[in-house]
Amino acid sequence: MSEPILVPPKHCAVYCRVSSAERLDQSFNSIDAQKESGHAFIKSQTHEGWIPVADHYDDGGFSGGNMDRPALRRLMADIEAGKVDIVVVYKIDRLSRSLADFARMVETFDRCRVSFSAVTQQINSATSMGRLMLNVLLSFAQFEREVTGERIRDKIAASKAKGMWMGGPLPLGYDVDNRLLVINEREAAIVRRIFEDFVTVRSATMMVRNYAAEGVVTKSGKPFCKQTIYKMLYNRIFLGEIVHKGQSHPGQHQAIITQAQWDAAHALIASNPQGRRQDTKNRDKKPVLLRNLLFTPDGERLMPTYTIKKGKPYRYYTAGRDRRFGAWASRFGSLPAEPVEELVVAQVQDALSAPHFVQAVWNKVREQRPDFSEPEVVLPMRQLATMWPQLFPAEQCRLVQLLIERIVLGGTGMEIIWRDSGWQELACELIPGTIGAELAELEVTI
Repeated sequence: MSEPILVPPKHCAVYCRVSSAERLDQSFNSIDAQKESGHAFIKSQTHEGWIPVADHYDDGGFSGGNMDRPALRRLMADIEAGKVDIVVVYKIDRLSRSLADFARMVETFDRCRVSFSAVTQQINSATSMGRLMLNVLLSFAQFEREVTGERIRDKIAASKAKGMWMGGPLPLGYDVDNRLLVINEREAAIVRRIFEDFVTVRSATMMVRNYAAEGVVTKSGKPFCKQTIYKMLYNRIFLGEIVHKGQSHPGQHQAIITQAQWDAAHALIASNPQGRRQDTKNRDKKPVLLRNLLFTPDGERLMPTYTIKKGKPYRYYTAGRDRRFGAWASRFGSLPAEPVEELVVAQVQDALSAPHFVQAVWNKVREQRPDFSEPEVVLPMRQLATMWPQLFPAEQCRLVQLLIERIVLGGTGMEIIWRDSGWQELACELIPGTIGAELAELEVTI
C-alpha cells in the first residue's frame, strides 16, 4: 500500500469589504456572508493543503477605490511578513475597484509568492490566464466606479440647479429640517449684524474685537476672525441662493439679508483699489529677509505683512493671531520690519568677524575638510562681513536663511539660534575657486 502524498499547508486569508454606499442587508454584500463563503471555499480545497488563518480582515464601510483601509493595510503587512500564502475574496471588486491599485497589489503578491482567488469568479492569479481575467474584470469594476461617480456629480449639479441644499458645513443662520435649510432667528440676527457692521464700522479688525468682547461666536462656538467675516460676506447662501461651480441658482430656502444689504457691503469691498491688492501680490514675491524665522516665546511664527499709508508702503512682522483677530490679539502686535532686520543683520556681521565664532567654524570645517587651510576659511568670512551691504537682497536673504535656525523675540530682546551646518556650508562656499566665492567677487565689483 502506497503512502499518502503530503501536501504543504497553504495559509489562506479571507478579505471582506462593504462600502458605505452599499446596503449592508443585501446577502451578497454582507460581511458575514462573504466570510462564510470564503471559509467554505477554503474548506473545499483542503486536499490542496488550504487552511484558514486565525485573523480576520474585514473592512466595513470603506470604498474599494483606494487602499486607505485598515484591514487591507494589515493584510498587506501580513503578506510581507510571510504569514499568508493565498488571499480569498467573495468577488474581485471586494479587494479593489482600481486597476492601478490592484496592479500594485499583484506586484506584492508575486514578490511574496502569494496567489489570489475569488469565490464566485473562479479566478486564480497563479496562472497567466487568471491574471488576464483579473485585469479584464478590474477594468469593468473601475469603469463602473467612474460612471457611478459621474452620476453622483450630475445628480448634485441638477439638485443645486433646482436650489436644493446638498449638505456640507451648515452656514450660520440656518438649521436643517427634512433636508431643507430653515432660518435660525437667533443666528440670523448675527448674520444681518455682520453685513450692517461692515458698512458702518468699515473695519473687520474692529468687528472681530467687538464680537470677542461681547462673546459673539460662530456656529461652531469659535471666536470670529477676519477671514470668517469675509467668507460670510461672499456667501450668497444668505441671499437665498445656491452656488455650484460659480453659477448661482435661486434656492429653496429663505434669504437672511436683502439685496440692498449685500450690495452695500460689496460696494465697500470694491472701493479697495485694485492696484493696491495687485501691489501687495507683487510685494509678496519679493525676498523677505526674516521670512519663517521670527517666533514669539510660545512658538507662534511672525509673518511679513504690508500696508500703505498716504501712498507710502510700510512693512511689518505680525503674529498669526494678530493677522486673524487684529493687532490687539497678542502682546507683540505688528513689529516694524526695518529695525528688526537691521538688528539681525548687525548680529550676522558681528558673528562673521568675531574671532571666537570664526574659530569655531574653522574647527568644524577642519574636521570634515582637512585639505583646507585656516586662511582659506577665515579671511573670506571676515571679508563677507564688510561687503554685506553690497550684496543683492536675494543673496542677503539666502545667507540669513542659511545661517539662522530661528529667532525668538522676548520682552527684553531677541535670541538668535544659529544653524551650525549652515555656517560650515558657507565657509566651504567662500573657499577661493568655488562658485560662491566667484559670485561674491562679482557682486562686489558690480
